[in-house]
Amino acid sequence: MNAFEILQTRRAIRNYENREVEREKIERLLEAATLAPNDRMREPWSFFVIQGETKKRYEKLAYEYLQERFPTKPHLIESSIKVVSQTPVMIAVTSDILPEEADSKDNEYAVCCAIHSMWLAAQELNLGFVWRTRGVGLVHDGRLHDFIGSPKDKKIIGMVFLGYPNQKELEEVKTKKRTHFQEKTVWL
Repeated sequence: MNAFEILQTRRAIRNYENREVEREKIERLLEAATLAPNDRMREPWSFFVIQGETKKRYEKLAYEYLQERFPTKPHLIESSIKVVSQTPVMIAVTSDILPEEADSKDNEYAVCCAIHSMWLAAQELNLGFVWRTRGVGLVHDGRLHDFIGSPKDKKIIGMVFLGYPNQKELEEVKTKKRTHFQEKTVWL
């Protein structure tokens, strides 16, 4: 598969088989992330891999968060926790915060590129991948920061959920129509 085919077929996969992801594949994704472009080669990313017993503790944290956020929506809480429990691996991805705000922003952009690099590599490794920034990803909740033991000089950019895709879902994936670049481009 060439780069354009990978980009054209990349999808957010949210449902996974009940199957562990091999450590070697997780390491390949992390390696792909570190190949992302980054300003002044600061390599501003850190990765916190959550699986096994740690994932069970994360489920409890997510459940508490969802109960507080959606106290009148038990079905939403239940379906969200099911997503967490059925995801084999989660990775919290952080960006270094620097004294200069512009440098910190550049770092965040680089970490976004790193996550996207992981996403493309996941496809080549036949792994499903979704980048979560809200909801059960807990990205904007301070408890996730505490949970991963991250220093205060790091900002959480996203939670990556990954695993082997549920085959039924893959068969049902439809190609999403994208706005043609010509409608979004101004030639100066």
